Amino acid sequence: MTDMNLVEASAQRVLGLAEAVVDLSAIRDNVRTYRRRVHPGTEVMAVVKADAFGHGAARVARTALDAGATWLGVARAGEAMQLRAAGLTAPIFTWLYDETELIWLADVDVSVSNVADLQHVVAAPNVRNVHLKLDTGMHRGGSTPDQWIELTRAAAYHEAQGSISVRGVWSHLSHGDELDASHSRRQLQLLTTGVALAKRAGLAPQYIHLANSAGAITLDAPECNLARIGAGLFGIDEVGAGLRPSMKLMSKVAQVRRIKAGEGVSYSHTYVTPRDTTIALVPIGYADGIPRIAAEQASVLCRGVRMPVLGRITMDQFVVDAGDLVVEPGDPVTIFGDGSSGEPTIAEWAGWAQTIPHEIYCGLGARVPRRYIEEAQR
Repeated sequence: MTDMNLVEASAQRVLGLAEAVVDLSAIRDNVRTYRRRVHPGTEVMAVVKADAFGHGAARVARTALDAGATWLGVARAGEAMQLRAAGLTAPIFTWLYDETELIWLADVDVSVSNVADLQHVVAAPNVRNVHLKLDTGMHRGGSTPDQWIELTRAAAYHEAQGSISVRGVWSHLSHGDELDASHSRRQLQLLTTGVALAKRAGLAPQYIHLANSAGAITLDAPECNLARIGAGLFGIDEVGAGLRPSMKLMSKVAQVRRIKAGEGVSYSHTYVTPRDTTIALVPIGYADGIPRIAAEQASVLCRGVRMPVLGRITMDQFVVDAGDLVVEPGDPVTIFGDGSSGEPTIAEWAGWAQTIPHEIYCGLGARVPRRYIEEAQR
């Protein structure tokens, strides 16, 4: 049996209908890349919202912390509680919550954007640490500049009363993925002014943070001492930072048949074969996160060959063209990976779907199990 046959036979033994293989060593390397790129003394917050972009929040969080991240970030209160329930004790920051959820956030830092939010936090018996958010131009949450002085003064008053501790001041970049950082520099200037006003009100925030994954590379911001890294954890490399993709999506051939020229494939026969060919059925579909819109351009890797998707991608499966290649049920199919074996990448699928890699990762459904490996296990 050849080496290729051994690899394929092994894959058949362990692979169900589909699985997402998460390489934790890639996540670890990506965290270390950011630690090398940010200013000395700047800490890294691993943003593991949306179940770590579909990779599994608890496993990714542990890996990122092991690699040197010191904070965890999530969008929603429930996500923070899931991390705590998993036994993670690192500082957690969340920025979207309902006032009724505050009772559960005793050991979680929360974002505050206006005086009304501040009053809700002050009224919560257990929440203490807050980060005041200033809108520096994203216009998606945060205090408007004309309300900032009122917010910082109110926060300083409640801090003096012992009700809260203002641990951070933050904002979010709108153009962080642009190599021309002129817009980001304007946002940094506004944030720096906001920090100065907060200090004038009597506050002494420990953390100042603005940069996301791309902005941590494109924006030189020594004024900030915390960088929020989300997409970059998973190798979504928008600015050429040298990151490693962290996931490979696998399936396998379920059925094979030979069809003649002029035969229609899948719903409505939007594709008709121009020649006799072999088609293979792949048992994963848009219910699992395969974007339906990608059908006219997408391809997968099987037996070392790119095979185009034929016809419509359906809820649970799609069909590929094997041409005259001998294909058998059970043959592994790589839907996307790091591209090192010729397979499509997540960036290619995002292009075919007219979206971004973030959406492809986050769209992977619960029917696709996640399997975790280190690079040495490949």
